[in-house]
Amino acid sequence: MRKQFGARASKADLQKYASSKHWDGTKFDNLEVTKMELNFQTLPKLLYNQFFEKEGREPLSKLPITAFDKEAFLKPAEQTKFIWYGHSAVLLRMNGLTLFIDPMLGPNAAPIAPFPVKRFSDNTLNLIDGLPEIDLLLLSHDHYDHLDFESIQKLKAKVKHYFVALGVARHLIKWGISKNDITEFDWWANQRYKDIDISFTPTRHFSGRGLTDRAKSLWGGWTFKTPTENIWFSGDSGYGSHFKDIGAQLGPFDFAFMESGQYNENWHQIHMYPEESVQAALDARVTKIMPVHWAGFTLAQHTWKDPVDRFVKEAERQNISVSHPILGDIHSYQKNIGHRWWDDIR
Repeated sequence: MRKQFGARASKADLQKYASSKHWDGTKFDNLEVTKMELNFQTLPKLLYNQFFEKEGREPLSKLPITAFDKEAFLKPAEQTKFIWYGHSAVLLRMNGLTLFIDPMLGPNAAPIAPFPVKRFSDNTLNLIDGLPEIDLLLLSHDHYDHLDFESIQKLKAKVKHYFVALGVARHLIKWGISKNDITEFDWWANQRYKDIDISFTPTRHFSGRGLTDRAKSLWGGWTFKTPTENIWFSGDSGYGSHFKDIGAQLGPFDFAFMESGQYNENWHQIHMYPEESVQAALDARVTKIMPVHWAGFTLAQHTWKDPVDRFVKEAERQNISVSHPILGDIHSYQKNIGHRWWDDIR
């Protein structure tokens, strides 16, 4: 088996998962009924469109990424700063600590498929060489566009500890990471990490890296709370009532990274349309938002700019402040960004 697959759940793993109330005896379940509307009649056309009908669905030139400025990133600051590397990869500097969420920096989001899903930016794995020590690496779930073998291999010499969705640890352990360096989270679980309160929040999604491990690990989002800030990473999700629950239990939030991209009517229940993503932020009581899960890969049939265009338009309609920084830029969420950088790229 190729290393990218990760590890199958062992009997001991399954016994551990059974302690979660979200485990139904054979797999993890969403909080509400969730289905993907795919069948043998629609699948051939969908696959053809995915791999061969690409006009407008990816940029004509590679998206540039601003060079990493280590001194500026590590310089003490009262507010959290972050760098977005496209899709859902977010490097945070918060409370004097460096955190990396879903650090998939590999060149291919479908490494086991017959056709590659190439990244919109070049040489992103090389970015890891210049990064500082990572105090905490967090993984929302085990899909290939969020958890990448090559990225983990390059990062592991820099990472002190890992917070991951329940079930994801088995992949990291197979890839050579000590189980003592990994903490797994069930939904709503909370842990304090050096003065940051971190919680794992539910989403409406699924997991799996092969044909036999679907829903054998959890999926979710993360919240980060200090005495002065409260930040949320939504994670991949369809729209649902859990967003109001997150706001009621853990909000309000100063800022949120909201999933907005890779949606389709055939899997609408596991990926929100951009308008729903903005509404989810309102449900969770967020002050300012930023769209992620776009500008990295073509994983659906919409154009590559559609997620951000629709997200910004809906945020303006709903009168909620929005950020959209350039890839690689060091950004503070208090700073307003008016330039629509993607309009400059075909």
